Amino acid sequence: MQNLCGSPADTDPLWQDVQYCTQGIVPPSGQRPVCLKTTPNYVVLHGKPESPHNYLLLPSCRIRGIECPFLVSPNAANYWHEAWETGRSGGDVPVQYANIGLGINSVGARRLHQMHIHMAGVLPSTQRRLQDLEAAGRVAPQPSQWRAAQYQALITSADGSGDRTYRILRLDALTQNLFALLNQNVVRPLGLDMAGQILIVVPRVTATGFDRSFYILNSDSSLPSGTNTCDRLLVY
Repeated sequence: MQNLCGSPADTDPLWQDVQYCTQGIVPPSGQRPVCLKTTPNYVVLHGKPESPHNYLLLPSCRIRGIECPFLVSPNAANYWHEAWETGRSGGDVPVQYANIGLGINSVGARRLHQMHIHMAGVLPSTQRRLQDLEAAGRVAPQPSQWRAAQYQALITSADGSGDRTYRILRLDALTQNLFALLNQNVVRPLGLDMAGQILIVVPRVTATGFDRSFYILNSDSSLPSGTNTCDRLLVY
């Protein structure tokens, strides 16, 4: 468990930033992060490059990343719900962008190893693509169908790096543990490795605004044109 989740004695810079926000322990570098929000379960920091649509939500306990088994347990906090409530319009640290996206990278795609959910923007074209796919019956209506090939689709990358394949699910709320849903409905049935997965959450926005539902995207390198990074769709 410690190998996958990390030790409180680890020296990862993001974990040191979390310890400063929660315990006042100054990082060895002497650089104190700006703690935008601190709660018993998580902290919010600026992302890099710093912008009004680039923030990070990190657990206040030691969790290396998506591979940590604790995240699929009933005792884990609902970090995705907290990221949305914090980053939405009217939240404590609002993401200032027309369309919001939340994402987490795989082990291979990240540079820092304290779990962090990116709170950023997504292009309007991404929002339109997801709604067009849903209208065409290409978005899974239930978690149990998430892994089916008919719910895999190409979405154009925001960074110009080409189309990538994602498994797409729609949920009416973020009340469920997304890590557990991914593990139960995609990773284990397909014999995949949790460490290689990404997750992206895109709130569904129509002409009348946010309609209180969410697109949940997953990808990995096992998919044709799959990706192991959420950065292709997020705008920092």
